Amino acid sequence: MNIILIGFRGTGKTTIGKILARQLGKEFIDADVYLEKKEGMSIKDIFTKGGEPLFRDIESKVIAELSLLDDKVIATGGGAVLREENVKHLKKRGIIILLDADANTLYKRIHRDSHSRQRRPNLTAKGGYEEVQFLLEQRMPIYDRIADFVINTAHVSVASAAHKIQTLIHHYVRD
Repeated sequence: MNIILIGFRGTGKTTIGKILARQLGKEFIDADVYLEKKEGMSIKDIFTKGGEPLFRDIESKVIAELSLLDDKVIATGGGAVLREENVKHLKKRGIIILLDADANTLYKRIHRDSHSRQRRPNLTAKGGYEEVQFLLEQRMPIYDRIADFVINTAHVSVASAAHKIQTLIHHYVRD
């Protein structure tokens, strides 16, 4: 069984995923990093080359490939769940954990992360806080619908969030 971390950019999927994987003795895979290595270019460059449609097509291929693996901790890109085919692939062999936070917290985290800003483009003309709020409102119903569990990461440490996920997983596996 894979542990799939979903949620908006800035919720802590990569940071928490790495800690969780180490604690559980599993391999961690960041789907966006995997995609960039496979394509030999950044997400921002993929957007420049072919826009969001090209990126989402490549992302879907990556999700299908990663969903064939087993016993991994996988952090998806924030929009990976926008395509139903991706959701079906992820649910086949995984428990889906939504990492959640409010728009203000997410904006502050994203704004502080210069590495992420360089590699990832804005997804709307709005940019900034307005973009975060707009996309979060659009995506939350999808995130909520497909998540097996939700962890709010706005006011907890990374270690605490990883521990909460571990506890959920152990209860889930026993039941």
